Amino acid sequence: MKLANIRPVAPSSTLLTNEQSKRREAEGKNVYKFGFGQSPFLPLKRARDRLGESAAATDYTPVQGLPALCDQVAKFHNELCGLKSSAEDIIVASGSKSILFTIMASFAEADVLIPSPAWVSYEPQARMLTHPVVRVPTDFAHRWRVQPDMLEACLTSRPTPSAPAILVINYPGNPEGLTYTNDELKELAGVLRKHQVLVIADEIYALLNHKGEYASLAHHYPEGTIITTGLSKWAGAGGWRLGVGILPSDIDPEFKKSYLGIASETYSCAPDPVQRAAIVAYQNDAETTHYLQQQRQILSIIGNSFANTLRQSGLQVHSPEGAFYLYVDFTPIKRQANAAGLQTSEQLCVQVLQDTGVALLHSAAFGIAPEYLSARLAYVDFGGKQTEENAENMLADMRSGATADTVVKKYASHALEGAQYLAEWGSRAEFRPLPQLRRANGPLRAPV
Repeated sequence: MKLANIRPVAPSSTLLTNEQSKRREAEGKNVYKFGFGQSPFLPLKRARDRLGESAAATDYTPVQGLPALCDQVAKFHNELCGLKSSAEDIIVASGSKSILFTIMASFAEADVLIPSPAWVSYEPQARMLTHPVVRVPTDFAHRWRVQPDMLEACLTSRPTPSAPAILVINYPGNPEGLTYTNDELKELAGVLRKHQVLVIADEIYALLNHKGEYASLAHHYPEGTIITTGLSKWAGAGGWRLGVGILPSDIDPEFKKSYLGIASETYSCAPDPVQRAAIVAYQNDAETTHYLQQQRQILSIIGNSFANTLRQSGLQVHSPEGAFYLYVDFTPIKRQANAAGLQTSEQLCVQVLQDTGVALLHSAAFGIAPEYLSARLAYVDFGGKQTEENAENMLADMRSGATADTVVKKYASHALEGAQYLAEWGSRAEFRPLPQLRRANGPLRAPV
C-alpha cells in the first residue's frame, strides 16, 4: 500500500557506516572499521554480573529512573566531577539519545544551535521536531572549538528571536576528540548567560578525557546547563541503552513536568535489569578508578600514535584529548583529490574504502560543507575480551620502557595497519592504485 506524507528521515550515518563495514567483511574483503564509534572495552565485571543476576527484574520502573540509581548517579558525578546534584536532578532513560530528543521535544518551538562539526544525530532530531537549526561554524585553526564571537553572531541573527535558544555542545567531542579548557568554557558561558540560552552539554565522553581532567559548562553556567551522559562510552555498554540527564537544581518545574510527560508517552523507562546493573557501575571506588585510568591511557597511546602517523603523511589532524576519535582534514591533498574527481568528503571516503579497506565517516554527516574534504576516524578497530586481557600487559610494557609505537604495533596491529594505509593513501602526489605504493620497509600488502 502506498502511503502519503511520509517524513523523510535518513538512517543514522554512524549506524549505516557500521552496517556497510560488516557487509564488506562478510564478503571476505579486508576492512579497517574506523567508521563507527563504539567503545572497545567491556563493562566493569561487577556490572556484567549484576545484569545477569537482575534478569528476572521485569517491572516498569518510575519514568525518572529507579530512586536508588538516581541517588547513586548524583553521588558519583558530585564526587568525580564537582557537581552539586541531588537524586531529584537525575533523569534515567533508554540511552542518552532519548534524553536529547525529549529535551528538545519539551519545547513547542525553539532555535537549536549546533556546532559544525558535531555528532550526526543532533540536527536530525531537531528537524524532526520542526525546530530551526543554526549551525555555528568552527575551523581547524581554532581546534574545531566554538568561538565566543561566532556564537554571539549566531545568537544575534537566529531565525526565531522570540523563541527559546538551545545550544547542543559535546566535549570531549565527537567527531574530533577534542575538548574545552575551563577558560574557554567560561568565555562561552558569558555569551550564553547574556542570551539566556539553554545548553545541552553532551558529556557522554567526559570521563574519557585522556588526562582525567573534568571541565564543564555546568561549573560556569549552572542555571542553564543540562548535562547528558550514560554508560555507553566510559562503561563500554552502548547496547545496554542507559542514558542519564543531570538537570540544574533550579530548573523550571514546567520543563521537568513536560519532559517526564513526553518520556512516559514514548520510551516509558530504561530497562529495569540495566538500571540495577548501573547502580553498581556508578560507584566511585578503586576498581572504577583503575578501569577509567586504564582506558584513558590506552586510548591516548593509540590515538596519538595514529595522529602522528597521519601527520607525517602531510594530512592535518589534532592530537586527541578525549574519547576515541581523530578528525582528519584532507585539505593538503584537495587539489589532487579534486583532479581525480573526488569533489566531496563522501566521495573521498568511498574512494578510501575502495582503495585501502579503511572505513571512515565523511564530514558532511557532521554538518560540514560537502566540498570540505575531511572525515572522522574512530580508532577502535579492536576490542572485546582480548582487549580486557591485553590492557594490563599493554600498560606494563609502557611502564617497562616500551615505546608507544611498539605497544600499538603489538596490541593493535590491525588498526595500526589501517592507519598506515590511510597515511600512504594521503601522501601521494597523484592518485594511482594502492599496490604500486611502497614504504621504506617494503611493499604494502594490497587489500583483499
